[in-house]
Formats: sequence, C-alpha cells, structure tokens
Amino acid sequence: MYSLDILIQGFPGKSEDHGGLGWSTVPLLRGHGEVVLIDTSSYSYRVHPLERLGRLGLSREDITSVVLTHCHWDHICNYPLFPEAKVFVPHHDLEWAASQPVGTWHIPEFHVEKLETDQRVIRISEGDEFLPGLRTVATPGHTPGHLSYVAPGHRADLIFTDDAAKNQAELVAGQADMTLDAAASRASIQRLRTLAAEDPSNVIVCGHDRLLGLDGDKCSIFRNYELPSRPALRRNSRRRRSSTSPTLDSRRTSPWRLRNRLAPQF
Repeated sequence: MYSLDILIQGFPGKSEDHGGLGWSTVPLLRGHGEVVLIDTSSYSYRVHPLERLGRLGLSREDITSVVLTHCHWDHICNYPLFPEAKVFVPHHDLEWAASQPVGTWHIPEFHVEKLETDQRVIRISEGDEFLPGLRTVATPGHTPGHLSYVAPGHRADLIFTDDAAKNQAELVAGQADMTLDAAASRASIQRLRTLAAEDPSNVIVCGHDRLLGLDGDKCSIFRNYELPSRPALRRNSRRRRSSTSPTLDSRRTSPWRLRNRLAPQF
C-alpha cells in the first residue's frame, strides 16, 4: 500500500492570452521502500515541490522513482531535479513526442531528446506493474501514448488520471478539452470512470484539479488530503478533517474558476 501526499495542487485554468496555464498536480507516493513522484510539473514549480518535500523530511535525493504520464512541458520538465530517481516514461508517448517537428503542441523538445538517451529512463506500456502494486492503464487521447496509473492506497485505490481526465468537468461530462483525439479521450475517460466506480472510496487524482471520487453518478471532492503545510496553517484552518481516512463531500461542485479573463479548462 502507498500513502499519498499532494505536493502541488493542480488547477483547471486557461487564460485568453496564455492558453492552458499548465498548473498541474504533483502527487507523492510512499510505500514498499519507494518514494515516488507522479509527474514533476514545470519550471515555474521548482521551489514549491522541494520546499514541500522538506516539510515531509525529504530531499530531492530521497526520490527513488519519477513516473511520467505523458510528454508535455507542464508534466516532465522538472524530472532532472531528482538525480537518484529511476524515470518511468510511457514508451509509446515518448516515441510519438520524439518524432514530432519542433513546435508541436506542448512538447518540450530538449527534454524529450534527453529522455530518449537518459540511462535512468525505463520505458513502460499498458498493463505493466513496474513498481510494487503500481500498474499502468492506457488512456490515449490527450496524447497518443498517455498512461494513467493505479496504486493501492491505505483504504482504497489511488487512480492517477492525469490529463486523460484533467478535471472534474471532464470526468463528469465524459469529454475532454485540449485533446488530439476526442473519440479516444471519451473512451479513456469511460475506462477511468469504470475503474473508479468499483469502490466509492477510490481516490481520483486528476492532472489539473482537486482529488475526486465517484459514488454512483455523483462526482465529489475528497476534502481531507492535505498539502504538506506549516503548523501555523493547520492551526488556523477551520475545515474539519478525519485522521483516519478520506471523507467524500457529496455536494456537487463545479471546477475552480479564476477571475480576470480566466476560464476553467474544459
């Protein structure tokens, strides 16, 4: 089983001038002797993840594995920060990204080139159990070789949808924005919904939103998974939290919105 911490909470934002903001979730898993990051975010998130690792008593050298979901800039650019980590990369997505001309949609060319030759890289595919209990689920659409992941948590499964279902709106609607193949994305979202619906306690970790759960046809928010925080922030919080297991808020809520010409990413 793995414990889950969220180092960086994703946000489903777009800007009229900047497009997709790339504010992606960075989850941390610990268990089976492994300290695992699922994706690494982008250059603008170099200080925050390392600071939050420090609050957990960890350094970047303590990360044993970095697991990438696809080859977009807002997910892979910080992988070099973790020098001791094995780097697991979706084989098909890396092949696709490396074959694209410069300037192709959201591909950081030099990072992809480095991943092709980095001796730490281990390529993975659909159905692989590449770390203890951590397995791949093929979820193409957003990119051709996108992989999602399922890991056993302490109470239920942790399902890392990442950009196959970027946020609550996509998970509920069954349709994805910013995808290279809309039909493939619909099929991938349905596959993820089926996995999640097996147990209402399953936790869905989206690429650009809060932690979600499915209970029947209701998509709700898990409230008590925390960012690693300073004691003062905990003391000042008014939100009730369970000390034993995640709680599912059954109220329907819409994706977060930013003011000043920002819109949710769906």
